[in-house]
This record gives sequence, C-alpha cells and structure tokens, in this order.
Amino acid sequence: MQDALRMARGGSMVAGMSRFELFASGDRIKPFVSNELMERFRNPILFLTPTGQRAHGYDADILVELCEAVLMARAAGMLQKQQMTIAQQCELIMRGLARVGIVALVDEATGFQEVRKRNALHKILEAYISPELLKWAKRFPDSFYREMFRLHGWDYDPESVSRPGVVGKFTNTYIYERLPPGVLKELHTINPKDEHGRRRNRHHQFLTEDVGNPHLERQISATTVLMRASDDWPSFKRLFAKAFPQSGDQIELLPE
Repeated sequence: MQDALRMARGGSMVAGMSRFELFASGDRIKPFVSNELMERFRNPILFLTPTGQRAHGYDADILVELCEAVLMARAAGMLQKQQMTIAQQCELIMRGLARVGIVALVDEATGFQEVRKRNALHKILEAYISPELLKWAKRFPDSFYREMFRLHGWDYDPESVSRPGVVGKFTNTYIYERLPPGVLKELHTINPKDEHGRRRNRHHQFLTEDVGNPHLERQISATTVLMRASDDWPSFKRLFAKAFPQSGDQIELLPE
C-alpha cells in the first residue's frame, strides 16, 4: 500500500503509530478521514508472511477510503506540495479501480480469481440490501440540500419537503450511483415508482444498517464537503469528478 501511494519509508515517525495512521492524522488530511477509518489504521490485521514472519495488513478497501480522503483534501486545496505526488497516485488508483474494482484487483494479485465464486454481485447485494424494510430514519441532513440549493441559487426552506424534480436525479448521480455497481438497479427493482411517478418508500430504507447505510452516509458527508467548498455548481462537478472519478467521466478543465 505504501508503494502504491509512493509514500516515503522511514523518516520522521511517532512511536506506536504506523505510517498510515501518522499520515491520516495530519492536519491537512484528518478533516477528511472518518473516525472508523482512523480506528482501522490503529488496529491492523496481524498475519504471517510466506516466510513465517509476523506482519501488519489492512482490508483492501482501506486503500480506497484513504484515496478518497486524499482526493477530497486536494480538491479543497489543503495538500502541501510534497503531498501532491500521493494525490496523483490516488487519482490513478481510483481511475483504475473504477474499471476493475478493488476486489478484482486483489484477486488478480493473489491468484484467487481462479477459485472465486460467480455470485459476487449476489454477495454485494446481500451485504447492502436489507431483507426487511427498515423503519424510516432521516439519512440526508439539511446541510446536503442547503448546499445544493445555494449552488443553484434556489431559496431553501428547511421546513418544506417540496424540492425541484432534478434534486432526485442529483441524489442518484452523486450518492446512490457511487455505491457498488448493481445496488441502485436493485433499489429501483424493489422500490419501483407507482402510476404517479412516486416511490412508496425511501431507497435508504432498503439498505442494511451495518454496510449499506454507513456507506451511504459517508458518501453524503463527502459530497456535502465538496459542495461547501464550491462557489457554483460547475465548480462542484469538477471537484466531484476529481474526488470520485469513474470510467467515462469527463473532467472539465478550467481555462489557463
């Protein structure tokens, strides 16, 4: 992971802290690192190498979460010059993973693709989609809509649930479509529109409490931060494309 991000080895370290924990706890990165991610850095997985030596490792998705944090920090103009190389590596990694996926990348590196089960999508949906409809709870904070309205110059009334129809499209594009492939399609299937074009329930009521909704809330939080750092909607779209690149995305370039 350090080599993938081109992190320097050795150098100034703090006793008892790994290179990743030290990096993530820095003033410029920490605002974009969740408490859950920091806790995972503090508690690495102990394993034995092929030579029998003890080593520390992490779940592969930690690399994705760290890259997201670094790219958000870069988009907000928080990184130092020497950290830009790491940000460039994060961008390359995220663009690659948008095509092959983190699990497929690990499978290829370990040779596990030969024995991998063919029900990968089913396993993803099983982890994200709850078998029972969860009780309604507010998942999208007022700040998410307030920032969206500000960037479009719309009047925002926190007491009103009436919103322009395009808000639903934005929510799908910047939130639900950033969940694993297949999740939004499954939500559309189990939560279809009625004859009036409305859905009986909220999509998030069908997400699991332990995996689906936590991922949803992280995406909402990250998107809100990027909106807050933007002056208008086009600048937000550019920041978002940099922070969450997907295959086929076109990043709008500012004129020199």
